[in-house]
Amino acid sequence: MTRTSNRVLDLWHRMAAKPGGKWLFTRLICLRAPYFATIRPTFDTLEPGRASVRMGKRRAVHNHIGTVHAIAMCNMAELAGGVMTDVTVPSTHRWIPKGMTVEYLAKAETDLLATASAGDVPDAPEGQDYPVQVDVTDTRGTTVFRAVITMWVTPKRERA
Repeated sequence: MTRTSNRVLDLWHRMAAKPGGKWLFTRLICLRAPYFATIRPTFDTLEPGRASVRMGKRRAVHNHIGTVHAIAMCNMAELAGGVMTDVTVPSTHRWIPKGMTVEYLAKAETDLLATASAGDVPDAPEGQDYPVQVDVTDTRGTTVFRAVITMWVTPKRERA
């Protein structure tokens, strides 16, 4: 499937190399989808087929045992996976999360990095599932959480 220009990816390319650009880019994404701001994320990388997002371990995202709460990691995974999908899917198509399966593999006791990746975008005329894998690692490189987010990708409808 051929990729055409994407406003989000163009914005990333303009901002990422500038001082504070990644932080500001992430704030703009969070203005569009405010719930993501609750984890105070920062995009680290963004390109078609791959994105990574950082989140600091702080009290506001803790659970009752002082580690990063499972739902904060789900939020992080959906942010990384959703924005990665947005810059990967051609402008002729649209997407929406359809479901997410998660695995909690270890206690999340440090700052975290979520890395989203996916294969080729489906080109089904009636729509198709597009699985996005997100691995969340701690500062020691241990995978503490894994998610597969099923995105539903369909061609955009022609406007009358």
